[in-house]
Amino acid sequence: MRQEGDACAPSAEENRAAVSRLPPLLRLVLLLAAATLAMAPPTRPVATPVAAQIEALVASRGRGIPVHAVDSLRRLYGRRDHRPLWSEGGRPLGRAEELVEAVGRASEEGLLPDRYHLPELRRRLAAVREQALAPVAAAELDLLLSDAFLLLGCHYSAGCVNPVTVEAEWFARRGPVDVVRVLEQAVARGSIVAALAHLLPPQDRYGRMRQALARYRAIAHHGGWPALAPGPLLRLGSHGGQVAILRRRLLESGEAAGDLFDGRVEAAVRRFQARHGLANDGVVGPATRRALNVPATARARQIALNLERLRRSPRKQGRYLEVNIADYRLRLVEGGHTRLAMAVVVGRRFWHTPVFAEPMTYLVFNPAWTVPRSIATRDILPRLRRDSGWLMRHGFDVFHGYRKVAPDTIDWRGITVSHFPYALRQRPGPMNPLGRVKFIFPNRFHVYLHDTPATALFDARVRTFSHGCIRVARPLQLATALLGPAWDEARVVTAIATGRRQTVSLPQPVTVCLLYLTAWVDETGVLQFRDDIYGRDRRLAAALDRPPAPQGSPHGD
Repeated sequence: MRQEGDACAPSAEENRAAVSRLPPLLRLVLLLAAATLAMAPPTRPVATPVAAQIEALVASRGRGIPVHAVDSLRRLYGRRDHRPLWSEGGRPLGRAEELVEAVGRASEEGLLPDRYHLPELRRRLAAVREQALAPVAAAELDLLLSDAFLLLGCHYSAGCVNPVTVEAEWFARRGPVDVVRVLEQAVARGSIVAALAHLLPPQDRYGRMRQALARYRAIAHHGGWPALAPGPLLRLGSHGGQVAILRRRLLESGEAAGDLFDGRVEAAVRRFQARHGLANDGVVGPATRRALNVPATARARQIALNLERLRRSPRKQGRYLEVNIADYRLRLVEGGHTRLAMAVVVGRRFWHTPVFAEPMTYLVFNPAWTVPRSIATRDILPRLRRDSGWLMRHGFDVFHGYRKVAPDTIDWRGITVSHFPYALRQRPGPMNPLGRVKFIFPNRFHVYLHDTPATALFDARVRTFSHGCIRVARPLQLATALLGPAWDEARVVTAIATGRRQTVSLPQPVTVCLLYLTAWVDETGVLQFRDDIYGRDRRLAAALDRPPAPQGSPHGD
């Protein structure tokens, strides 16, 4: 029975009966039309004036406003039918002011807030206090705010500068982060500041570095520290005006010193030298004097550069090996603490050790050395032209394809760099440059850790002597630590003593992280500085100061 008010509406039974009386062809047409209507997408809501302006701006890649994350903006607004994210009725929401405050604090991370539209955002938000924004102005402000979040979020999570463009040997990157999704979740949860902070590296080392940046900027703001004029060595027993300046200088950077160059001043100098990678002799010579005279502004800048490197580096946890190339040191880290540390030798000038991270899976006792072609032609070939017996005396085999060739049958004076058809391989032994152990973490650079017979090189302060691979000072201890309880040092020594090549898999892969840090805070909370041995700080500083150009995504990927 029909309800009152439905008197004019035919029932479903009446509709079906009417359709059944139609000709078959007409019934088929009606059924197809009904199916098409059922599958049609829901009608798009009518766009507001602001949404229409946002859609036009996104389609024109910003059209007159300096947005950078164009592709991300298109994806962000396309998923929300171009509705504004930061305003309503021409008035900005509270999260807009929250974001602008967060952008202003980007300087605490060593970044330039102006990269993220800070002056323009402040100007536009100040204008809103006078009157509501017109649709075009509201759309532009919305895109600028979203672009600021996307760009800053990308830089917090993966670094501000694409490292390949300024540090050609840097290949360690954090995995991709969907910053668009992060922004959507931040808006849904009302947590703009927290979402951005969550993108920063979680390690304590990063937080301590950020605190160090604030401290050194404060020192610079208050005039820095006094400089030592050129002069004679200052050591225990020295006195005079230069010692007084030295005392004030050490006090400024947190060292404890006495009134004269007594034992307390010497101890302070030694601490300063230790945290700058200098000869720890307690004497202020030329190298120590140069380090003391680096201005506080330059040290603050150095800290900011290394905050950038930490942001772009992989997030590490658990058990891993870390080599800081600029510090010439290796650490085996477990649970955030150093279990084993040792000196290393890294690549020399023109043979820089690259920065990357890969898992180590096995090691080799008594390895043979297959000489890279670049070393064979650049370093060894000139020797062979002067002394054809050099290869035989040093235990090398020569191969032409798969055929072994006697070295003394080759006229090396007729061999050139462009025509070098031979492969050189040095047999295991006391002269083999790989020493007794080779640690393998397969990578495209053919870089590995290894022992060396040239142990005297570890006594040098600047240890850039290799062709890119990393020589370790304590290979037996490292092998024992990596192989686990089944291999104590006695078993490692026995395996080496056989003289036979032996490959041993690690119980579990261990990630090897090669880094380049010229400033960091160590586990004891001491701020460390090192020389920029590869000249990368200057290039990175220039890139950080350069305003970004508009591009498809924050890194142009």
